[in-house]
Amino acid sequence: MSRVVVVGGGPAGMAAARAAATAGVQVLLIDSGARLGGQYHRQDARAGAERFTLPPGVEHLGESVVWALEPVAGGHRVHVRTGPADGPGRTGRSVDTPALVLATGAYDRALPFPGWDLPGVFTAGAAQALAKGQGVRVGERVLLAGTGPFLLPVARSLLDVGARVVGVLEAGEPVTGWLARPGGLLAGTGKLGELAGHVASLARHRVPYRRRTAVIEAHGTDRVEAVTTARLNPDWTVVPGSSRRVEVDAVCVGFGFTPQLELAVAARCALADGFVTVDAAQATSVRGVFAAGELTGIGGAELSAAEGTIAGVSAARLLGARPAPPVRALRKARTGRRFAAALDAAHPVRDGWRSWLREDTLVCRCEEVAYGELCAAAREREAYSGRSLKLVTRAGLGPCQGRICGRAVGELTGVQDAAATFARRPIAAPLRLGELAEDPGQEPDGP
Repeated sequence: MSRVVVVGGGPAGMAAARAAATAGVQVLLIDSGARLGGQYHRQDARAGAERFTLPPGVEHLGESVVWALEPVAGGHRVHVRTGPADGPGRTGRSVDTPALVLATGAYDRALPFPGWDLPGVFTAGAAQALAKGQGVRVGERVLLAGTGPFLLPVARSLLDVGARVVGVLEAGEPVTGWLARPGGLLAGTGKLGELAGHVASLARHRVPYRRRTAVIEAHGTDRVEAVTTARLNPDWTVVPGSSRRVEVDAVCVGFGFTPQLELAVAARCALADGFVTVDAAQATSVRGVFAAGELTGIGGAELSAAEGTIAGVSAARLLGARPAPPVRALRKARTGRRFAAALDAAHPVRDGWRSWLREDTLVCRCEEVAYGELCAAAREREAYSGRSLKLVTRAGLGPCQGRICGRAVGELTGVQDAAATFARRPIAAPLRLGELAEDPGQEPDGP
């Protein structure tokens, strides 16, 4: 019980582990990736050398998932499985800790549209992961669409592996949005060099960048063969007569990010607007549980690392260490949150995207629940809570457990507790029945 447990090996998790270890406490860092870095610093799996190092006192448990949390006297018990997700030889262990840091990050937010269930439609993050981690391009002619600055580094990653990027479509009007918030723009001046590099890469490869434009339909039989793009009004409804067909063999879409809340919900942390609420010390509403990074708001790697440092120091203090106040990290976090607020305001997802849907458009791809069926269930069967909606429509009950469709289902039907509903899973990660059966016999780790 005398160690800090950090879940997540991205910028926030690594910073938390370093800060806690530097304060003199033992740390267990659990990460689903084989290598450190998370999505932002994803390493090429083919490379030999590890890019990141951790200080003495940190045990790194890679290729590991926390599949459950449970409260115990003085803290929480963390149940872990280690090994390839599709391998039969995974090993299990349970760890008790009075100081738990959640840095589980976020995943791509996808919006449904006709044809988005075709092979060849990827989230932007998946396309970048394949490019950066494996050197694999998702297609020869690739179109990116959505909103937010993340589309630019994804396009650059695809260009680096030899894909032809036929365009980057931004659904919003980011220039106007940023200029309306000069304070947030000023807070993000440190990112201008990175932005310039992405823009230069697109210019060098003559990749067109179009604002207020989106993919509203994908076409194909066995896979994507073309898409329909259209100009958008400010509310994201389609400008009449603006549709055009573009031949592609892959389309990558991303509309921001959704925090990965399963463990935070399992720990009963309070949420607000779909994110975990924390105080200035990154402490959640649950004693001994801290959160950092995109769990608390989407703001980029620098903000995540600053929050991770604060969380690591706070967790170490809970164990009796006396580290110096993380003044620099606190300052960076304040600046980063101003930038994050401006980012959210400059790249909103407007309600007009719902007009892209048809009655037969699948919303939940796992269970093949169409838009018309979903709305009819909410209206005719009074399924207004997330739980009742799942029971009467099956939406969110498939293999992804609502990770992809849950947010869209909530918005389309007016479910208010969608974030917590689709993240409330007693088993937070896929698990074999045999693994579940053997876990209770294991003893928790000692100090």
